[in-house]
Amino acid sequence: MKTLVIIFSVIGLLSLNSCDQKSDLKTKLKNPETKSEIIKNIAENIDYISPFHNGVSAVKKGNSWGFMDEKGTIVINFRDDLVSTETSNDNYPIFSNERCLIYNEKAGISYFGYIDKFGKTVIEPQFLNATNFNKNAAIVLKLVKEKLGTNELMKDVVSYDYFEVVIDKNGEIGQYLMEEPIHITLANQNVKNKPVITSKFISDNLIAIWNDSKKWTIKAINEKQGEIQ
Repeated sequence: MKTLVIIFSVIGLLSLNSCDQKSDLKTKLKNPETKSEIIKNIAENIDYISPFHNGVSAVKKGNSWGFMDEKGTIVINFRDDLVSTETSNDNYPIFSNERCLIYNEKAGISYFGYIDKFGKTVIEPQFLNATNFNKNAAIVLKLVKEKLGTNELMKDVVSYDYFEVVIDKNGEIGQYLMEEPIHITLANQNVKNKPVITSKFISDNLIAIWNDSKKWTIKAINEKQGEIQ
């Protein structure tokens, strides 16, 4: 009975407009391989469903998140690297301007990047922290590595700093938001909590930068390039 309900749902979602299409679907559903391929894209046994953002809803199974479109089809399969965003009513991954935050943990340290609506990684996880996109811009913490030399064991001695920067949807840097970098010791016990981003979007066209005088500087964003004027 459950299988029949799912099959009828598939037929409705595909919105077939001709007898040939219906016949083709029935043929596919009789084939175990193609039947499984069709049915697995329908959202079922979901633990949590978020409101829609940017045309998709975040759905949760166990500890994994995916995305569902307005037809109930899973458009991004369940995965464990999506970053949740705190909203007014809950905490779940969202798409903002066709981008969703992901993370990748290396040596106990989380690095952040972005996927598009096809689930493709378009900006590799490389930032110590990152915001959702606001139109064509996002604020990230860009890590800078400097080699200082080698030690007696002939291993590299390196120093790490980071900058707050604005990037566009392709990950290109539009502007640095601080004149001097912040030094960081890159060890998992020291980066247990990701460094805080102090700058913030206050509108679609304005960004507030927390300066060295402990005051706010307001700048305009070039929407096309994600650059600050």
